[in-house]
Amino acid sequence: MTAYRYDLHLHSCLSPCADDDMTPANIAGMAMLNGLTLVALTDHNSCKNCPAFFEACRRHGLVPVPGMELNTAEEIHLVCLFPTLEAALSFDAGVERRLLPVRNDPAVFGNQRIVDAEDRLLGETEQLLIMATTLPLEEAAALCLAHGGACFPAHIDRPANGILAVLGSLPERPAFPTLELSLAAGAEALLHKPEYAGRRFLRSSDAHHLWDISEGAHTIVLDDEPYSAQRVREALITLLREGMQE
Repeated sequence: MTAYRYDLHLHSCLSPCADDDMTPANIAGMAMLNGLTLVALTDHNSCKNCPAFFEACRRHGLVPVPGMELNTAEEIHLVCLFPTLEAALSFDAGVERRLLPVRNDPAVFGNQRIVDAEDRLLGETEQLLIMATTLPLEEAAALCLAHGGACFPAHIDRPANGILAVLGSLPERPAFPTLELSLAAGAEALLHKPEYAGRRFLRSSDAHHLWDISEGAHTIVLDDEPYSAQRVREALITLLREGMQE
């Protein structure tokens, strides 16, 4: 068992609201300097920079987790994480079919850059990625589970795109045993509310700038023996899936 210093909610230059400097290589380098050991790339409605992220993280000795911050039809942000790149990219293809046909305007929303691990530009995504998808919350969670992943509502303490702000309370279905809090001061007040007793809480940065990436204050203990990065990812997904409905 090992305690991993994590940040499981990071945006790259593929997310239009993130800095262009948030390349997979720069994220991995900053995460290493900040003392992190387990990091997930979760761009808005896309996993297309995860291959470069995997390669960049391996160079810095980090365990990478492929993921996505999915925007549901209700405008709820849902962090979806996967044990393998193949699973994440298959999920990405399914979500891509549920994107609204709205083109990105880089001058208004920002660039949506797909890059390799050396920061070379491979292309840009034309459909605007920060829009809601046509996937309702329950269907989105089921799709994530069907691809072998685990998901949890993002930054539930925030008024924008947080599940509590949108729905007023946590739904009975899907059941979310894991919830994410932002790093904002005061967010921990939710930890002590009786209606969330028994839930697992994570705190990640939702970083859109290099200086926002977590600095190793939060850990998660995972069974990683015999050690491999794949074993760590599988242990994380298994832990996060405990209590989720198939």
